[in-house]
Amino acid sequence: MRIAMNLCRFGLAVAMAAFACLPPAFAQTKTKLVVYSALEADHIDSYRKAFEADNPDIEIALIRDSTGVITARLLAEKERPQGDAIWGLAITSMALLDAQGMLEPFSPRELSAIKPNFRDPRNPPHWVGIDAWAAAVCLNTVEAGKRSLPRPQSWKDLLDPVYKGQIVMPNPASSGTGYFHVSAWLQLFGEEEGWKFLDKLHENIAWYVHSGAKPCRMAAAGEFAVAIGYDLSGAQQKQRGAPVDVLLMREGGGWDMDAAAIIKGNRQPEAARRLMDWAASRKANELYARWLPLVAMAGVSGPVPHYPMDIEKAMIRNDFAWASANRARILAEWQRRYDSKSEPK
Repeated sequence: MRIAMNLCRFGLAVAMAAFACLPPAFAQTKTKLVVYSALEADHIDSYRKAFEADNPDIEIALIRDSTGVITARLLAEKERPQGDAIWGLAITSMALLDAQGMLEPFSPRELSAIKPNFRDPRNPPHWVGIDAWAAAVCLNTVEAGKRSLPRPQSWKDLLDPVYKGQIVMPNPASSGTGYFHVSAWLQLFGEEEGWKFLDKLHENIAWYVHSGAKPCRMAAAGEFAVAIGYDLSGAQQKQRGAPVDVLLMREGGGWDMDAAAIIKGNRQPEAARRLMDWAASRKANELYARWLPLVAMAGVSGPVPHYPMDIEKAMIRNDFAWASANRARILAEWQRRYDSKSEPK
């Protein structure tokens, strides 16, 4: 009997020792948090790694795609949410989701430090901003010289037939950047004149591509001389040595904001709240500022080489509520008129 008991104790000790040697993933099951994002892949990946380092018991299962795709997916899942949180989606899309009752109100711990125009004014807010980006034109100076293309100073300069086939821009049906350009032009010029402007611009467009960052990359590579894109994308290409100038048009231009929110009916509410606390923290904003100088928290900014000066002065008084409420109508009309030049998916 004593021998049997000793053997039993020995076996238990071996089992406990073996368990202690197992890697942490076996010793503790991590909470899987499903997060949707339309941020650039390298941006969201750096944010995810930083959050997971501070929250080792949570693993983010990231679903990343363009703004239009993420928005459509969330709307399709309205009745049976498959995700837990959103970390980086254009505010025009976020407003659309909020109008459908799909966002869970929550006040992050450091909410008081967030700029008023970077958060939902309700208390508690339904969304909190991350960063903002603004309209810019990326001009490949080498290609423009070869083709004797003038340096545009106004959006209407791009209607000159000399630019025919030389311009690429984001598709507003799939890109938040593309949509803020279209909605801004309709606001700047009025709807009737705005659609006339778009008709003439369409004659000079080569392709509407499915990414906000891709047009400036294409201009940087010399595929096209002119790209309608956004400020940071152009600055990054110039920083990498591309012969690209980042231009702001004299009328000003559209802009948008990335935001974060909790999806109502999610499966991991506690982990989703921890993500929102982190996403709205000073630490997170300092990380955002490494990519975009315009971030949500007051007193936080980050210099970016070749970033256009006075960008905030070039940002129009954007009516996000109007842009969100009229999104479906505007996109349907845009696709009816211009979808023939959409880049194949």
